[in-house]
Amino acid sequence: MTDSRKCDKRFAAGMAVRRAVLGDEHVDRAEAAKTGFDEPFQTLITEGAWGSVWAGDHFTRRERSIVTLALLAALGHEEEVAMHVRATKNTGATPDDVREALMHVAIYAGVPAANRAFKRVKQTYLEMGITFTESPEDF
Repeated sequence: MTDSRKCDKRFAAGMAVRRAVLGDEHVDRAEAAKTGFDEPFQTLITEGAWGSVWAGDHFTRRERSIVTLALLAALGHEEEVAMHVRATKNTGATPDDVREALMHVAIYAGVPAANRAFKRVKQTYLEMGITFTESPEDF
C-alpha cells in the first residue's frame, strides 16, 4: 500500500472516530471553519490523534476519554477539557470517572491544575444539563 493510500485510510478512520466521539455537529463546525492556513493542522489531528491514537484497539473509548481528560487537565488546556467532557456522552466515561481522573491530576500534576479543571468540568456539565446536588454515590 502506498503512503498516500495509508494516509487516506488513516484520515477516513480518524474522521469516523472523531465524529463518533465529538459528534457530527462539532466536527461539521470545525470542518466549516477550516481554511487553507489550518487545513494541514486539521489533517494532522484527524490522522494522528483520531486515526492513530483514538482508533487503536487497546483502550476502550471510555478509557481513552479518562486518560485524555487527565492529561488535558494536567496541562491546563481548559477548552479542550470542556470539549472532552462533552464527548463523554459518546465515550461512556461517567462523572465518577472524570472526578477520579481529576483527583489523580491533583496528586500527580498539582492542586491548582485540578482546581481549574474541576471548575471547568462543573461548568461544562451544567451546560449539558447535569447537576450535582446529590452525594457522589447517587450519580
